[in-house]
Amino acid sequence: MAKIKTEYFCSECGWQTLKWVGQCRDCGAWGSISEGAAAAVSTAPQAIAPRTAAEPISQVNAEVARARSTGVSELDRVLGGGIVPGAVVLLAGEPGVGKSTLLLDVASRAAADALASGAGPVLYISGEESASQIKLRAERIGALHNHLLLAAEAHLETIIGHIEHQNPSLLILDSIQTVFSSDTEGAAGGVTQVRAVTSKLIAAVKSRNLPVILVGHVTKDGGIAGPRVLEHLVDVVCQFEGDRHARLRLLRAVKNRYGPTDEVGCFDLNDTGIVGLPDPSGLFLSPASADTPGTCVTVTLEGRRPMPTEVQALVAVTNAGSPRRTTSGIDHSRVAMMLAVMQARLGVDTSSTDVYVSTVGGAKTSEPAADLATALAIMSAAADRPVKPGLVAFGEIGLTGEIRATVGVQRRLAEAARLGFKVALVPDAGADSLTPVKGIHIYPVADLSAAARLGLQPAKK
Repeated sequence: MAKIKTEYFCSECGWQTLKWVGQCRDCGAWGSISEGAAAAVSTAPQAIAPRTAAEPISQVNAEVARARSTGVSELDRVLGGGIVPGAVVLLAGEPGVGKSTLLLDVASRAAADALASGAGPVLYISGEESASQIKLRAERIGALHNHLLLAAEAHLETIIGHIEHQNPSLLILDSIQTVFSSDTEGAAGGVTQVRAVTSKLIAAVKSRNLPVILVGHVTKDGGIAGPRVLEHLVDVVCQFEGDRHARLRLLRAVKNRYGPTDEVGCFDLNDTGIVGLPDPSGLFLSPASADTPGTCVTVTLEGRRPMPTEVQALVAVTNAGSPRRTTSGIDHSRVAMMLAVMQARLGVDTSSTDVYVSTVGGAKTSEPAADLATALAIMSAAADRPVKPGLVAFGEIGLTGEIRATVGVQRRLAEAARLGFKVALVPDAGADSLTPVKGIHIYPVADLSAAARLGLQPAKK
């Protein structure tokens, strides 16, 4: 006999417990614990004959798992070359970040490729918008294609019926939290429904080798909404990030069973749609004159991808009792630490001035390698001395003022040389193992004073 037990689930994160509690022990939410469906625990599992016999690994056909291009190079980069047949990809992001726009562009390009290769159509199912609303967006971004089929549906069994009738080559579902199943209790988006819908949908598409891209909502903390088991069920989890007031969008792979998780895709979201950016340097570098004080360029690493980032600083005298320290795109605590180091080691006094530090183009960086460029920008603004023309700097600053070694220096130098920079300040530690890069002069610096002496132009007379 199977024993019946009662389980309780957190509606915020999916945490399970055998008894009711007032606060979730995982995410800390109050009043989110509710009783779930009874689960049967079998005490004597029975053996079942397998449908297919096990075979030697050398004889397994690996061609069915080869990635196929989605038509969007930046998405292919993040996925590891393309989407694998039968793969289930979860794309999560904040409302308005551009998830639906990106996937509609992917659907249109995939439909054109499918028609040219004789494959089935692309099926785009929306549980949030009508087909007319989706068409209006497709007209705006130029994503109309006769091999792209639209359906507004939130009933899982009907969606599976669409799959059986159309036999698509790609399924896009926007979003998984809006779909419900008649066989499962609870409202759409709840823990029980999301778990059941995802499991049934994965079973249906895996048997057909049908790749699926699911759109997922996020919570106010930026995590994927629904139970944590949702991330374990799918094959790939991608996070779509970006400031809604800026054009730049970044796509990161948080989990990827078929490729790396350290690749980043860059997109430009504008009025006419979304465009991949193989070279996003134009968004991060300003065309300001090289003689303008308070600006310095660094090269950060987003995964394995070098990204040029321009740091700007403004130091202004204030009469207020408490000077301002305002940052945008840079970690506030690291800027406060650098101000303390510059005052203690170099005598750069900012106790009576407001300090504003920002990146260009909405770029965000928390990497310690940006410390040196940030410090040079602040010192340049404070002394009214521009940095030398064509200079790029990267390195972590310690509390004693030393420049610590950082990772990926060779890749940063190669990217800086490609963008036309002529001078690079790098940490002295490990500089002897660097390979010379054509067109750029490398100057190792051991501390902040040496960096200021080599990086800033002479004072005006």
